[in-house]
Amino acid sequence: MSDQSKTLSVEQIANSRSDTVNRRFSVAPMMDWTTSDCRVFHRLMSRHAVLYTEMVTTGALIHGDAARHLAYDNSEHPVALQLGGSNPQELAQCARMAQEWGYDEVNLNVGCPSDRVQNNMIGACLMAHPQRVADCLAEMQAAVRIPVTVKHRLGIDDLDSFEHLHRFVETVKTSGCNSFTIHARKAILDGLSPKENRDIPPLMYDRVYRIKQLFPELEIIINGGIKTLEECDTHLQHVDGVMIGREAYQNPWPLLSQADSRYFNDAHTIADRMAIAEAFIPHLERRLAEGAPLYAVIKHLLGLFHGQRGGKQFRRFLSENGHQREAGVDIYREALARVAPQDLL
Repeated sequence: MSDQSKTLSVEQIANSRSDTVNRRFSVAPMMDWTTSDCRVFHRLMSRHAVLYTEMVTTGALIHGDAARHLAYDNSEHPVALQLGGSNPQELAQCARMAQEWGYDEVNLNVGCPSDRVQNNMIGACLMAHPQRVADCLAEMQAAVRIPVTVKHRLGIDDLDSFEHLHRFVETVKTSGCNSFTIHARKAILDGLSPKENRDIPPLMYDRVYRIKQLFPELEIIINGGIKTLEECDTHLQHVDGVMIGREAYQNPWPLLSQADSRYFNDAHTIADRMAIAEAFIPHLERRLAEGAPLYAVIKHLLGLFHGQRGGKQFRRFLSENGHQREAGVDIYREALARVAPQDLL
């Protein structure tokens, strides 16, 4: 974050951004994937898509290196911090930190199914405790002026009926939170890994649509298994926004390069894939100067040339050579030379 942003008062930041978050199209928080480097890359393709951080636990911010978890590049706006936790006072404290650092939104994770977070009463297990979620969101909202939102599943384990989902939303909305992002799968906490929970439980988009029908006053954003803009268009006939997950990471160009003109009425000129790759170099050089390993930064670009001639060679070269101790920008440029420019779409 720049020195200029740090000098803004909390009230100035809140006043300037609290009404600017348009969640019609966003990229989901994904552990180990949606780092600051990834978000800088994504921002080169879309000016308006809302970008979410990886989930950060309240403990990591309160008892750990908060600056390491909260630092980001100013180009990332609009950017939202996703928090994991279940203690209302701790979440409120961390929400204040998010506001002080200039985040445009703070989001509560009620969807992560991993054993590690369950043991700390974080993530999807909170779907069994809707009043606790409401209490957390109420405290967070009382602490800040930036938007406070929630992301959750359809249900968990045997608490998977539509009636339970309805009661959950009905209870949580009493907190004053009016933006719900719903991953259209339930989570199976006993027996499935986090990876399996992203694929095995069936998608039930119609349940998300029904929630919007029953709570028209709420902003309902749908997430889960969405891969194309055409699918986004279909969902937007029923809900207020779409959140893209793995596809935005693994094949970002078709989605992010068209999002602004399609969903934000901004038809600015979009550079081609190679120009985007080259535009990332100044950021890469800064990160290398800070001591970041090459591969840790450029791994987020491996899907840029998905489906293009030379795309596999690009990925292979970086995967095989990017881990070298002294690897620098020259390795990245060599990888780019393996892509055929005339075939770029």
